[in-house]
Amino acid sequence: MKNSELVLVTGGTGFVSMQIIFQLLQKGYQVRTSLRSISKKDGIINTLKSQGISSLDNLSFVETELTKDDNWVEAMKGCKYVLSVASPVFFEVPKNEKEAIKPAVEGILRVLRFAKKEGVKRVVMTSNFGAVGFSQTDKNIQTTETDWTNPNEKGLSIYEKSKTLAEKAAWDFIKKEGEGLEFATINPVAILGPSLNTHTSGSFNILKHLLDGSMKAVPNIPLNIVDVRDVADLHIRAMKNPNANGQRFIASADGQISMPEIATFIKTEMPEIAKDTPSKTVPNWVLKAAALFNARAKEGSLLLKVNRYVSNAKAKNILGWSPIASQEEAILAALQSLIKYEIVK
Repeated sequence: MKNSELVLVTGGTGFVSMQIIFQLLQKGYQVRTSLRSISKKDGIINTLKSQGISSLDNLSFVETELTKDDNWVEAMKGCKYVLSVASPVFFEVPKNEKEAIKPAVEGILRVLRFAKKEGVKRVVMTSNFGAVGFSQTDKNIQTTETDWTNPNEKGLSIYEKSKTLAEKAAWDFIKKEGEGLEFATINPVAILGPSLNTHTSGSFNILKHLLDGSMKAVPNIPLNIVDVRDVADLHIRAMKNPNANGQRFIASADGQISMPEIATFIKTEMPEIAKDTPSKTVPNWVLKAAALFNARAKEGSLLLKVNRYVSNAKAKNILGWSPIASQEEAILAALQSLIKYEIVK
């Protein structure tokens, strides 16, 4: 199946980007992807071949960075759609919050500016549930896309804050300078599911910490989970569907699941890797008390408050999206990837 429409996917080596590229190529789209270093292209080619994509004639690469203007004209040229997936990730807590947030905000504005200049029809931005629901603590009403996280929320991680401010800046740009450029955001919860190679999402750390013995007891934090395949599918639907323009879409499987429930699930389904998975639960009051002294505990304490009664109805109703994986299936697929790629043993 051949499709002449050209799609730019930013940050091609990423966990979500790779899955989007894979699905776009399966659907016959022309795909261009941006890389911070063109030397990474062989890894993408090998990964796609290992997943059964035999012809890569529809795939091209361009070297760009979110922090510089270089090559963005070339990246956008001829593209009908742009999926802006790349975003700075923090493996350590940054020393300077402003400097850490700047690349996320400036990066999406750079993408939008060049997309507008080159006549792109629509940009779909990968935002985050952290930009939607971290200030909505009323557990009696559903969290929806009309909710916004307060960027100054106590305990909000710098990553979630950067995503919130970047998305706010993007909507502001569209309102003031968009001039017909179409725009939508996808706001995923914790992303699990199968990895196409050794690269995983930050959410896999939840599973790694439950497996590696670093946790002696599990905090009773509720979570929402979504499968990466569903996130990729949602990006493509939001790219194509006329009714997606100007909309945000929460990407989440149905329901919620707590960390102790995940620990129990791992022990039941994959006991062979669960020998160090804790059985004890941290009482909530301990986490709240620790939050007075510790930044990491403060983030955990905020997660206790966040309403996990989350609606995914908008994506279903407007885009005809239906998650292929339940939370448990996404967790199981992630665990299988951790074993397959020997990330855990």
